Amino acid sequence: MKNKKKIKGLVISNKMNKTIVVLVTKLVKHNIYKKYIKKSTKIYAHDEFNKYNIGDIVEVVKCRPYSKKKSWIIYNPLKV
Repeated sequence: MKNKKKIKGLVISNKMNKTIVVLVTKLVKHNIYKKYIKKSTKIYAHDEFNKYNIGDIVEVVKCRPYSKKKSWIIYNPLKV
């Protein structure tokens, strides 16, 4: 899985089957005021064995779309 986009985030929901919701936060510099602002996005990621729980920090990788919203998968370096 080289040259694929990797992002770290916090699991905020695991209520769906084989799907987790990951909250990714990043700092963005404001153009005028030159201060940093926290921006966050929710990412739906595929979790094949439902082994991640709320509060876990995971790394997700961009992949083929599994559904309309889910196009990320949990990155496990031991499987690659």
